[in-house]
Amino acid sequence: MSLHSTAGRMLLSFDHGPIREVRLNRPPVNALSHELIFALRLAVENAPKDGIRALVLSGSPGRFSGGLDVPLLLGYDHAKMAVLWREFYALLKAIACSPIPIAAAITGHAPAGGTVLALFCDRRLVAEGDFKIGLSEVQVGLPLPPVILAGLRRLVGPRQAERLAVAGLLISPREAMAVGLIEETVAADEVIHRALQWCQSLLALPGEAMSITRRQARADLAAYFEQDLEPEVQMVTARWWAPETQNALRALSAKLGK
Repeated sequence: MSLHSTAGRMLLSFDHGPIREVRLNRPPVNALSHELIFALRLAVENAPKDGIRALVLSGSPGRFSGGLDVPLLLGYDHAKMAVLWREFYALLKAIACSPIPIAAAITGHAPAGGTVLALFCDRRLVAEGDFKIGLSEVQVGLPLPPVILAGLRRLVGPRQAERLAVAGLLISPREAMAVGLIEETVAADEVIHRALQWCQSLLALPGEAMSITRRQARADLAAYFEQDLEPEVQMVTARWWAPETQNALRALSAKLGK
């Protein structure tokens, strides 16, 4: 196993033979800043170029990712927010369209953006415990962006997607597995190991047959990102500045600052 670090150690990278674990490392909650989003996109895109054949995306014990770094982003101006949202969509595209399998080893809490990252992976494994995951954007005044809602609907079906998204629900790992949002719950100290095992099981298959079939099976997911998403990015960016959203975000920021 070899260790690499990138982007000022906001990401740690561990190579397990042909499988690379990319670990979010931005304490205290692995909140997503522009720099972390950019670094993660490059890590996803560069892995196949390095000869890596599968990826595991993980977080720190108890925290996969707290989603967007709201206190930080409240200081951004309109132009900077537009750049961030474009970069976030580029990251989701990199995950959804990756030529190699990606397993999300969800090591703890994963509200909002944390769950969004996992939506577009091939498999989602969550640590057992008193953790919450889900798309809670509505709770902070943000309508769930259409491409993210489409990714959620693909996993859980239309009715459950409506229930989870409209109320911005945060749910337990067990409920998430029951509704199809994740595939496995695993003991907290085993979730990364189990994700590596899952990757190994795919890589043990005849490679060309697996890759072709995987590409066909995920063609609908990749198609989300083949359309012009700039109007959607502009819509999401504009919504960030809506008074209702700003009030909810500032209330959340104040709560996080306590």
